[in-house]
Amino acid sequence: MKVLDLKCAHQHVFEGWFASEDDFQSQLARGLVECPLCADVSISKQLSAPRLNLGAVPPVKDLSSPRALGSSAAGVPSKPTSNELVPAPANPTDVSPQDRQALQDMQGDWLKMVRQVMANTEDVGSHFAEVARQMHYGEADERSIRGQTSRDEALALLEEGISVMPLPMPVALKETLQ
Repeated sequence: MKVLDLKCAHQHVFEGWFASEDDFQSQLARGLVECPLCADVSISKQLSAPRLNLGAVPPVKDLSSPRALGSSAAGVPSKPTSNELVPAPANPTDVSPQDRQALQDMQGDWLKMVRQVMANTEDVGSHFAEVARQMHYGEADERSIRGQTSRDEALALLEEGISVMPLPMPVALKETLQ
C-alpha cells in the first residue's frame, strides 16, 4: 500500500492510498483522483517521508480542552486563530510543521462539518428552490434541506426572504467512502 501526500491546484493538501505507484498514475490519468475539499482533479504528488512503524505511540490529543474540541467552554465554535486564516503558500517547503498541522486540522474540521450537514439534512437535489419556496410559504412541512440551484435562483430566494447559503460539497462525500 502506498500512502501519498497530494495537493490540488487550490493548494489543499490531502493523503491518497493506492496499491502501487502505477495504480496512482493510472487513476490520476483517468481523472479518478480528486481533492476531497473542492473536487479538483488537477492533482500533484508532494514530497513525503516514508512512514516507519517502529512501535512509537503518537501523543494523545487532550480532548478536555475546549480548543481541542473546536469550541469554547459554552459550546460555541471557537474563533479561528490567525495562523488558520493564512492561505497555503504555493511552495510547500515554506510551511512550518505547525502551520501545516493547523491547515490539516482546519481541512479536517471542514470535512466533519460537511458530513454533519449531510447527515442532518434531506437532499432535494435540483428541486432545492422549489422545495425551499414550498416550505417558506407553508405549502410543505419545514425541515432541513440541501440541494443544487443556480446563482440567479439563489439570489431570487434571498430577495423573497428565504435564507439560503452556498456550501460546496465534494463529490466524494456525496457517496459512501470505501
